[in-house]
Amino acid sequence: MVAMKPIRVGLVGAGPWAETAHAPMLAKSPDLEFAGVWARRPEAAAALGAPVYERVEELFDACDAVCFCVPPGVQAELAVKAARAGKALLLEKPLADSLEAAERVAAAVAEAGVPSQMILTMRYGRSTRDFLDRCAAIRPFGGHALAVSDVITADGHPFGTPWRLRRGALLDLGPHVVDLLDAALGRVVSVRAHGDPLGWVGLLLEHEGGAVSEASISMAATGDEVPWRVAVFGREGTAELGPAVPDDDPLGVVAAEFARTVRDGGGHPLDAAHGLRLQRIIAEAESQVTSP
Repeated sequence: MVAMKPIRVGLVGAGPWAETAHAPMLAKSPDLEFAGVWARRPEAAAALGAPVYERVEELFDACDAVCFCVPPGVQAELAVKAARAGKALLLEKPLADSLEAAERVAAAVAEAGVPSQMILTMRYGRSTRDFLDRCAAIRPFGGHALAVSDVITADGHPFGTPWRLRRGALLDLGPHVVDLLDAALGRVVSVRAHGDPLGWVGLLLEHEGGAVSEASISMAATGDEVPWRVAVFGREGTAELGPAVPDDDPLGVVAAEFARTVRDGGGHPLDAAHGLRLQRIIAEAESQVTSP
């Protein structure tokens, strides 16, 4: 059997998460070739172990696909350019910093016909996939989720970036939570929200088929423990998801599935269209808890 040629992937961004997650994922994957980096801070890009490009367009020319690890507003702008350049997209959540920008990204992907995939990290872990298999078997009718961090309150938190400090938990943690409940209980068809994105937010979600769920989200916690729990209740049992198990390798799965997505020309369930659907739900929730 002839070995498949690795997919050449360029990385946009060189912040803490790119250094911790994206660059090692691209470097370790046997299915991907880490083709280069573009970032607004060339010195940070140079530390990631791949060629550094001065212009993002030069990075696009050197790769088959682009992986993004930049603020959502920057991702929205550059993802449109990459799609129009014919590049497959490996996108972070949220898709964009606004619903209008997310719509532009999804439209550019559709118009160019390029493959896309979202890094909703938890969805690629073995423990999460076992949980979702269990949910499918118990005829679920309801559930709840708790997602809490200290990003806003911790001094010098590496992920205390301007967009997170300004927009809060809904835009950052919200896509993860809504995506998990959507996968476990059926497509979300409506959302009601209360609270403060910079404090505590509560969501009430209604799902296709009649299931309902609640979620509590905050990035203003203090203390050592950072809880994350999802529980689903069905007519034939219950299913629970806690922190990832130590031997989970979600980013390794991301890389393998992205290579397959690119080779297949698309078709991943967590694509830009899915990211847009999540953005619509989050935008509706934000409209209920923030002033115009």
